[in-house]
Amino acid sequence: MQKNILVIYYSQTGQLTDIVKNVAQPFVAKKDEYNVTYYNIQMKKDFPFPWTNDVFFNTFPESYLQIPGEIIPPSEDILNKKYDFIIFGYQVWYLTPSIPIISFLKSGYAEKLLKDTPIVTISGTRNMWMFSQEKLKVYLKNMKARLVGNIALVDRHDNYTSVLTILRWMTTGQKEKSGMLPAAGVSDEEIQGSVKYGEIIEKHLKNNDLDTLQPDLVKNGAVEIRAFLVRVEKVGNKIFTIWSNLIMKKKEKRPLLIKFFKVYLMAAIWIISPIVLVLHLLTTPIFWFKRKKQREYLQGINLK
Repeated sequence: MQKNILVIYYSQTGQLTDIVKNVAQPFVAKKDEYNVTYYNIQMKKDFPFPWTNDVFFNTFPESYLQIPGEIIPPSEDILNKKYDFIIFGYQVWYLTPSIPIISFLKSGYAEKLLKDTPIVTISGTRNMWMFSQEKLKVYLKNMKARLVGNIALVDRHDNYTSVLTILRWMTTGQKEKSGMLPAAGVSDEEIQGSVKYGEIIEKHLKNNDLDTLQPDLVKNGAVEIRAFLVRVEKVGNKIFTIWSNLIMKKKEKRPLLIKFFKVYLMAAIWIISPIVLVLHLLTTPIFWFKRKKQREYLQGINLK
């Protein structure tokens, strides 16, 4: 009997579409064993791409505070089928699953599709996805979905180069290399190579051995943790909490506060972040064991 596989995703640029389709390829190739269905989440009022600066920064408070919009409902064919396995691809906006993903998770359709079903999450990001994944784990746990694996593909360039290339990509739509700047996002080589993760997942699903899936994925490079970025994310979440609540509370001053936030964010990336890096390096010997435990936890699928 065929197993039903559902691939859920939202992608603005097409990068995540390519990733999830490559991961799903080993299932698609075995048509006698698997029936693969794709569900591309769509907003009733979608977000622009390329972004304008005003729209991108104005999206911050709702994005960080996980305030949903309205999605176009999945088709009846998708909703009325029982799935044996789900591949769930998501973007990260402002250290949080994107508004379209949050809108799906809060729509009511998500629980119907995800409940009691094994799921692998996949993110394609600049580099900071760790605490976004923690937030997603909470949603999945509350829906009684069974998280069995996670794959996090990132831009491998240094933090500051990736800031420049992602800004170019977001505001102009240009991912390709230009001048001294490399191509933005996850490399084409890694996107194409993500088929190997699908092969690992398919093997474990076929052998009914999903409990050991995540260690196998990690062993094959599916999740890399950079301790410095974990620290930056922790600080960022605290600061974003203050800014987002302030902007939502002072509605009459929102345009002005968004401008201040934009200036602050750029300063944080180019001035505060290097200071955090220096402090991180200086304290590495002191917190080595703690950071090792933290890395092992973030590479896993359990929720504290």
